[in-house]
Amino acid sequence: MLRITVRDNPEFMTFQVEGTLAEPFVQELERCWRATHPVGPDRAVQIDLRGVTYVDDSGKKLLAALHAQGADFIAAGCCMKAIVAGITSGSRSVESHL
Repeated sequence: MLRITVRDNPEFMTFQVEGTLAEPFVQELERCWRATHPVGPDRAVQIDLRGVTYVDDSGKKLLAALHAQGADFIAAGCCMKAIVAGITSGSRSVESHL
């Protein structure tokens, strides 16, 4: 199961993702992204992954594609932080929360 909540304010847009980021749910995040993005060059886009419990290969590929399109990540926990670090490989920001 996957839940996506979009929070929009003038400075940034946040996609709060909760649950399993795996097929077939990966397609729902992609649809949500396409429906609300692009938001403009002056606004940051964050993907809050603190509520994600599992990411499969298709989820990792989508996150990498979203990162390439300008998304930053909020991650918590060793596993999710490692997944995000592998995707971003030191580029741009990865905000961590304990």
